[in-house]
Amino acid sequence: MANAETVKQERMHIRLDAVSKQKLERAAAYVHKNLSEFVLGQTLNAADEVIHRHETLTLNQADWEVFLDALENPPQPNTRLKNAFAEHKKRVQR
Repeated sequence: MANAETVKQERMHIRLDAVSKQKLERAAAYVHKNLSEFVLGQTLNAADEVIHRHETLTLNQADWEVFLDALENPPQPNTRLKNAFAEHKKRVQR
């Protein structure tokens, strides 16, 4: 999350109905924050959770062992892998 030295230069505008705004203001008051601080904090926490769910892979013990074995004893490249590398080399410029 942003620290105290971070300069706030970006804006985000949202539209919401009066009841939703009142609910957010009420929740913000309970935790002694203004509406912007509350909304930003909650949305960043939610964003962290979504990112974590999509960028973290958890393996059970059996799958972990298969994964480690593949790292330690990689199989020989097959035709499909060789073709994929050739295609990558054609498409990707360094």
